[in-house]
Amino acid sequence: MTEHQEARAPMTAAQAGLIGRLAAQLRVDSIRCSTQAGSGHPTSSLSAADLMAVLLERHLRYDWDQPSLPTNDHLIFSKGHASPLLYSMYRAVGVVEEDELIHTYRQFGSRLQGHPTPLLPWVDVATGSLGQGLPDAVGLALAGRYLDRLPYRTWVLCGDSELAEGSIWEALDKAAYYKLGNLTAVVDVNRLGQNGPTELQWDMDRYARRVEAFGAHPLVIDGHDISAIDDALTSARSRPDQPTVILAKTIKGKGVPEIEDRNGWHGKALPKDMAERAVAALGGPGNLRITTTLPEQGTPEITPNPRAAISLPRWEVGDKVATRAAFGAAVSALAARPEIVVLDGEVGNSTHAGEFKDAAPDRYFEMFIAEQQLIASAIGLSVRGYIAFAASFAAFLVSRPFDFIRMAGVSQANIRLVGTHAGVEIGQDGPSQMALEDIAAMRAVHTSTVLYPADAPSTAQLIQTMADTPGISYLRATRGAYPVIYGPDEKFPLGGCKVHNAGPDDEVALIGAGVTLHECLTAAGELAEAGIRARVIDLYSIKPIDIETLRRTCFDTGGRIVIAEDHYPEGGIGSAVLEALASVNTPRLHLALLAVKALPTSGTPQELLDAAGISAHHITAAARSLL
Repeated sequence: MTEHQEARAPMTAAQAGLIGRLAAQLRVDSIRCSTQAGSGHPTSSLSAADLMAVLLERHLRYDWDQPSLPTNDHLIFSKGHASPLLYSMYRAVGVVEEDELIHTYRQFGSRLQGHPTPLLPWVDVATGSLGQGLPDAVGLALAGRYLDRLPYRTWVLCGDSELAEGSIWEALDKAAYYKLGNLTAVVDVNRLGQNGPTELQWDMDRYARRVEAFGAHPLVIDGHDISAIDDALTSARSRPDQPTVILAKTIKGKGVPEIEDRNGWHGKALPKDMAERAVAALGGPGNLRITTTLPEQGTPEITPNPRAAISLPRWEVGDKVATRAAFGAAVSALAARPEIVVLDGEVGNSTHAGEFKDAAPDRYFEMFIAEQQLIASAIGLSVRGYIAFAASFAAFLVSRPFDFIRMAGVSQANIRLVGTHAGVEIGQDGPSQMALEDIAAMRAVHTSTVLYPADAPSTAQLIQTMADTPGISYLRATRGAYPVIYGPDEKFPLGGCKVHNAGPDDEVALIGAGVTLHECLTAAGELAEAGIRARVIDLYSIKPIDIETLRRTCFDTGGRIVIAEDHYPEGGIGSAVLEALASVNTPRLHLALLAVKALPTSGTPQELLDAAGISAHHITAAARSLL
């Protein structure tokens, strides 16, 4: 009998007894580590201990010595505050020692942090911001079914409180749409949230109807009945084309009668005397070591080829091309690398991401208007090593799923984001569609790279660079077509910039990026006609930024600088430049910051650039005022 068959064999009395002892040990360790730390969420761990004990002993297929093995199952604690339970599971399989668990949990410098992060090799993504683990798992399940084509499963432990998050339902909807039968969510329905009962409490029928309405298969069980848990986890395997949601009715604080189903204990460690009584009643500390079933052998269907020959599109100087169009052409060229994946937010015909579908239809995923799931899918795919580009309108790509982007930084995930239709330059659609905060938001994210190219060749080069840039990279693209100003062989390194018209007698520097770079070049021409020498800096790399070129420019121009940006002044290009210059020695600055300082309206792009005070003649006037 194979390991695969053994995992599904009926549970024996001996196995049930072992699982009962394991659940008790998980409860004891959850209490011990949180009480020792003086903080944590033991009650949320106690309620799910039986669920995880059955999963660990009977259903999870994992080689703990090889956490990066492609065929390993994946376990995500979407309810990341139940970290005492997760770390207790790690102790049970022998990868975390008792001393580390009990004495370092939540302590400075410990890898056993308050909420799980990939600092631990068995953690795929950071969780703790509720509503994110299940969406991330959808990306992993997509990789398993459509790209790796391997039989691993993705298991997710959810809390009932986080089912109030819309992202959970985006995840179930897309999981059903893509027939992700390799995804199982286990919801710990323990009735109590942080501040009282949850919305539906133990109304299991309403939970089930909601799950079913989104296309997943609900299974309602007693979350403390080991046999029922085992049957449900086994049943989840029997639906290859439909995700399963196990709705487990549990008791918060289960195993500690003093606090079972009592409000006011969420996020509180048990006092030492209560913890001692509880541990003794549960049988005292245990030393069970569990050997989980090893995964089946297999090789991912896709083999990465980072050295595949790439032929980027070429344009002639003077051609008018939108940078969003250049993105579509460039990412389609990258399809030669089999690990490149593109995700769209139902605007692929506008962002030009849809062109990738023609080049590699099997690696193009439509997430529709579900920006949280768009980003989460990219994160999940990145866990399996895929280079995922997620694209949508900048106003929605950054704002709606910002917490997912922020948490991707905590996960130290590698994702690539392309936001198009940025700034007032988009024109008549009006302010609801204008990304004017995106640069500030993305600059603030840990591990982020922020790029804003001005023409097609620079966009194509930067898209290729993003593919191999670790962390979270964001490229801002404009809607309108603008002249190509760089030759096809020009290089655009991260942290660099391009300097135009520089000379020893320059009196002022004009700094722009994207659309305002073209306005700066026009303004420089107007100033030259008046006998004023102005150099222009294309700040295509906003983070990292070219501090040395900026510093040298300050000395060359007597500190006279005009910055023009199609963004609100807070946190944008001007802020990036000033923060950079604050870190080095410069002459006294004479600076004008032109940015969008009032709420825009509808209008033509040129009308709106002019109304915002960031068009060429405003740049010219600002330069004159500095002289």
